[in-house]
Amino acid sequence: MALALCLQVLCSLCGWLSLYISFCHLNKHRSYEWSCRLVTFTHGVLSIGLSAYIGFIDGPWPFTHPGSPNTPLQVHVLCLTLGYFIFDLGWCIYFQSEGALMLAHHTLSILGIIMALVLGESGTEVNAVLFGSELTNPLLQMRWFLRETGHYHSFTGDVVDFLFVALFTGVRIGVGARLLFCEMVSPTPKWFVKVGGVAMYAVSWCFMFSIWRFAWRKSIKKYHAWRSRRSEERQLKHNGHLKIH
Repeated sequence: MALALCLQVLCSLCGWLSLYISFCHLNKHRSYEWSCRLVTFTHGVLSIGLSAYIGFIDGPWPFTHPGSPNTPLQVHVLCLTLGYFIFDLGWCIYFQSEGALMLAHHTLSILGIIMALVLGESGTEVNAVLFGSELTNPLLQMRWFLRETGHYHSFTGDVVDFLFVALFTGVRIGVGARLLFCEMVSPTPKWFVKVGGVAMYAVSWCFMFSIWRFAWRKSIKKYHAWRSRRSEERQLKHNGHLKIH
């Protein structure tokens, strides 16, 4: 069983690495980070679809069955995601592209998935955490691509930022709190699984503080820009021309 899991994770790692190399060849005029973020975007979309199917259709429901035995589909998805996180953590360390908080998030994700695979249980709630964590990932990558191509300061950029902040707050913080509560009060999950859940939720709050600061600064900047335009419009309406300093 352990050998089969290792082979699945190894195949996943090779698959993501091969996809990254392919993107590098296809985007030779772009940076390595461009190709890595394409891989991240691909994993985000794929993991959202698979984890949503497991949570909402295949089951079991994570809010009522935490700590339940892993299903074969859960194992496959966790192995697929574990291979990705190992690839991405290695890339981040090699290129030194991320700070300590993101590295801690990746490390906790890897340890959490390994723990669920080794125990043969708690894949239900780990899959739910995967869904919540990856739900905002495509938006984060879209924001980066918009900045790189010079289209961030637009209506599209504003929509992407709004959806990212709203989903992060509502799902990772709001729904995440409910999932953590169900995990803590249930007698089924192991105590160290619960500790891991608390650690992941704490990391989400660290991200949340940074996101709220960003949202506040952007809102203030947008407000001042709006006030400036309104002032110029009133001046134009009153004088018939703009005053040039």
